[in-house]
Amino acid sequence: MDFWTILLIALGLAMDAFAVSLGAGTCELTNNRRARFRLAFHFGWFQAMMPVIGWLAGQTVAQYISAIDHWVAFVLLAYIGFNMIRSGLKPEMASYASDPSRGRTLVILAIATSIDALAVGLSMAMLDVNIIVPSLVIGVVAGLLSIIGLLIGNKLGEKFGKRMEIIGGIILIAIGIRVVLSHLLG
Repeated sequence: MDFWTILLIALGLAMDAFAVSLGAGTCELTNNRRARFRLAFHFGWFQAMMPVIGWLAGQTVAQYISAIDHWVAFVLLAYIGFNMIRSGLKPEMASYASDPSRGRTLVILAIATSIDALAVGLSMAMLDVNIIVPSLVIGVVAGLLSIIGLLIGNKLGEKFGKRMEIIGGIILIAIGIRVVLSHLLG
């Protein structure tokens, strides 16, 4: 598989991480370098490791994972999206109970945005592609787009405040719906 194909795959996979980063960037808790680094690092790390896990699993578990992966992503993204919308509608409520760049919320976001990469790893195993270079490219691209999303989200959050949390929540739910529809219709 040539580098440009890998880069296009990486960009496609990183769009979920970018969109989630936009939403998380509107939260004041991600307004510092450490929080941005944690989020971008974990999004990149999970995006890099999921294809490896998928590749290792190969054809042995593909039928079991593909049956539920889209529903898992949808539930995780919808849960966080609804919390963001609820927060945006109530000025006194924070969109995240805690810093989205820490703990359970960080892990949920990282898994939800990287489940598609697991399927890519399964596909690459079936095509007999060496996974090392694609995995590294996917992780780096996801990390970089996450930082960009966080920075843009911070600026939008400063300008539009709580309204951006509503938009961020809608984006997360829409991503979850897109994941489900692409699996059901495609």
